[in-house]
Amino acid sequence: MIRYALLILLIACPAEAVAEAQPPARDPAPGLALWSRINEVFSHPRCANCHVGEDGVPMWSGASNGPVARPHGMNIVAGDSRNGATYLACTACHTPRNSEMPHGPPGAVDWKLPAPERQWFDKSSAEICRQFRDPRLRGMASIDDVVDHIRNDGKVRWGWSPGPGRAAPPYSADQLAAFVAQWDKSGAPCPEQ
Repeated sequence: MIRYALLILLIACPAEAVAEAQPPARDPAPGLALWSRINEVFSHPRCANCHVGEDGVPMWSGASNGPVARPHGMNIVAGDSRNGATYLACTACHTPRNSEMPHGPPGAVDWKLPAPERQWFDKSSAEICRQFRDPRLRGMASIDDVVDHIRNDGKVRWGWSPGPGRAAPPYSADQLAAFVAQWDKSGAPCPEQ
């Protein structure tokens, strides 16, 4: 019975009509433009220096740290805990507030590194985008959760108030949250390279 219905449908609807009924392909350009802005923030030293891999070694990079990225001073390793508990807790130096001295230890509540699956340091825009699109790798089930995280997590918001001697990433936390939401609604396209 189903075969006959399909046959009748194919005969009754010429291929042109079926093709016209398909939704038009989504233009990736607006989403890619949004991703470019998102990546400006994610790849900025205020974000990428802590979004490091499995070695758990935070980085020092950016204009305030010289032209070459280097591992965090004092041989700091965050370890499996990502908060230094095995070695020297991040909170031993990183208190809830920024140090007042230029280039002193920055601070926010519960200072620690993100999970290694969220590594952004030394990755391309395309790699970060593909990782960020995957809920398992970004560590949050929905983009709404990510938007809430950007707007409300103290460690994230610290990036725009990094203390004396450090440059903040472009835009604002609220603008980044809006870019992420709009990027998702645009189909979450990623650059090819």
